[in-house]
Amino acid sequence: MPAQKLKSFLDEKGIKYVSIRHSPAFTAQEVAASAHVSGKEMAKAVIVKVGGKLAMAVLPSNRKVVLQDLRELTGSDQVSFATEEEFKSRFPDCETGAMPPFGSLYGMRTFVSAELAGHPGIAFNAGSHTEVIRMAYPDFQRLENPQVMDFTT
Repeated sequence: MPAQKLKSFLDEKGIKYVSIRHSPAFTAQEVAASAHVSGKEMAKAVIVKVGGKLAMAVLPSNRKVVLQDLRELTGSDQVSFATEEEFKSRFPDCETGAMPPFGSLYGMRTFVSAELAGHPGIAFNAGSHTEVIRMAYPDFQRLENPQVMDFTT
């Protein structure tokens, strides 16, 4: 079950969350609509390469990553989107494209959009295309300790 690693982690840390099952959806916007979650609260995880290393950019589902902003904010001129082939094996317990926004669980840095950090709650794929986890953003911040940056449009 894809969400088991994530749920075990949240349970071990005593985090309150809600699991929402929904019909299969594949884009972040479709997932938000299917799970009845605002596009501003629904987070998507985009895998990028920063200086040749995989990293996770987490942003609202209704926004897009601006690579030039990430280059400037990270101080690396080598920032690009990772291909599925480059990151698929890093997430063996997740369906491709349904990774939760916890890069630390998968050995990578996590950047989060300043816009998303301003919300009281966050919702995200739980490792599958049919389940979403919703939790308080401050709990996410405390657990993941992502770098908050403004890199979206």
